[in-house]
Amino acid sequence: MGISERRQRQKDEVKNDIICTAWQMVKKEGWQSLSIRKIADAIEYSVPVIYDHFENKDAILLEFSKKGFTLLSGKIIEARDRHKEPEKQIKAMADAYWDFAMNNVEHYQLMFGIGMPCCEIAKAMPEQQKFRSLVMEPIEVLIKRSKRTDINPCMKYHTFWSVMHGLISIKIIGNSVIDQELNKMVLDDAIEGYIKNLS
Repeated sequence: MGISERRQRQKDEVKNDIICTAWQMVKKEGWQSLSIRKIADAIEYSVPVIYDHFENKDAILLEFSKKGFTLLSGKIIEARDRHKEPEKQIKAMADAYWDFAMNNVEHYQLMFGIGMPCCEIAKAMPEQQKFRSLVMEPIEVLIKRSKRTDINPCMKYHTFWSVMHGLISIKIIGNSVIDQELNKMVLDDAIEGYIKNLS
């Protein structure tokens, strides 16, 4: 192995250490507690070493957000591909979305800024656009099949996402009046009505 390959491997290892350490901190203390100084102290490197790999804290958060959208898209694809009918695909994708959010709360909070100060992460990224495309596909199939001209696919995507995101946000923020089972029942009812409205 040449010198440049060895240096690149070492650089990749340090970057991986930074990411792993940051993720452990997030899991233990939440997103708000994450700082460049804390990461540097935890991996016993100087702060400038962290800045050699990431421009700032938002750059680290962007890495996690991209990973979250990649994981979510994978779950959505898996759920969609188990069904041929668009109605069943939408229902399966809604369930996969819900399961992802409930099982990956830290990622979900970051991806959509729940309970966090707003940052630049919300900017469109390829991973986020892929998720949108996956959800739009069966919506457009149902609209085309219905031969209705009064339905806007873009609006219907936003309706789908708003219902999903709203119910998940209520759950994540910790509204104790609505338990998870009831929240999921409300989601199922909303998605069923949503699908009927597309037909």
